[in-house]
Amino acid sequence: MSRRAALRGLGAAGLLAALTGCGVPAAYVAEGKRSAPDRSAREKSVSFSNWPMYIDTDEADAARRPTLESFSKRTGIAVRYTEEINDNDEFFGKVSPALMNRQETGHDVVVVSDWMAARFVGLGWAQKMDRAAQPNVAKYLDPLLRSPSFDAGRMHTVPWQSGITGIAYNRRKLGREIRSVADLWRPDLAGKVTLFSGLDESFALLMQGDGVDTTRWTETDFDRVCDRIERMVRSKHIRRFTGNDYTSDLSKGDVLACQAYSGDAIQLKADNPDIEFVVPEEGAELWAESMVVPNLARHKANAEALIDHYYDPEIAAELAAYVNYVCPVPAAQAVLADSDDKETAELAEDPLIFPDAGMRKRLVVARDIGPEERPRLARRWNGIVGL
Repeated sequence: MSRRAALRGLGAAGLLAALTGCGVPAAYVAEGKRSAPDRSAREKSVSFSNWPMYIDTDEADAARRPTLESFSKRTGIAVRYTEEINDNDEFFGKVSPALMNRQETGHDVVVVSDWMAARFVGLGWAQKMDRAAQPNVAKYLDPLLRSPSFDAGRMHTVPWQSGITGIAYNRRKLGREIRSVADLWRPDLAGKVTLFSGLDESFALLMQGDGVDTTRWTETDFDRVCDRIERMVRSKHIRRFTGNDYTSDLSKGDVLACQAYSGDAIQLKADNPDIEFVVPEEGAELWAESMVVPNLARHKANAEALIDHYYDPEIAAELAAYVNYVCPVPAAQAVLADSDDKETAELAEDPLIFPDAGMRKRLVVARDIGPEERPRLARRWNGIVGL
């Protein structure tokens, strides 16, 4: 088994338990012991690690990133930007030994999915931010994202971009609309449905299809959904489980309906107008990938300034126009609407970037999976995926 496979199979709780059994000190770091002397005043730099293709670039020069350049021009702070995060668990495996042993990681800001951010917060590996130094975050952060169960008040995490896990389908080839999760299980979709393979990416939407309040779901709710999915796998109704490669299956027509991300749906529909994305009647999961300042970051104040920069509605609009995910700054909608460029102005009306009032009522930030329950739930889900 590869190290990456071991990390995925054990999860954070299992990995840390294994390491502790080998004599590694307890992993949790108390709030008062997370900071290091801040070098921000004398070192005008900040290290920012993100996912690939997740920031605006200049059309004429892909090496230039206009929103980062505007931050440096305004503040005099140089940004060392790297696209080194390709997988949450892989990145966790990279930085966890240092964080566990109270050592620097070399990162000032990192972007991870909220379920991974929950691990950082739960382990005490994310520093509390000074919201007084972040007036834009305090004022403009979307109310739907302000207080997830794992980080009340969002004091340790701030969303970079958000998104919706819903259903994408080929309206013309299917010959009907999909309005609910239950529609995925109708006979005409046998062998033409895919689901996400990742536990954290899959479970909330499937539970919502069963009418579960995903802000307070239980293990009983989870097992009931797993029973249904297992039956669907054994009957060959579900074609396979996927990562981001679901987009290829849908584009080629190998599947007619699948779990999908709203950000991908915009591009899919641009390439094929028959592709539709739906937020089911029962609701869908609103998720985020969030910025975290790891323990012992050398430039915490500079990191907080960079994070706040992206909550200026003008900057948020510029980023949203490029990446096309759900913007965590609703005030950016008015900025885009005022654009002289017609295509840019039309983005302000796209509900997959700025969900309308009706859609917002159906979006929920799900309760995260706790470290105590994760090992059993992961075994159950991975067993189904491997059938």
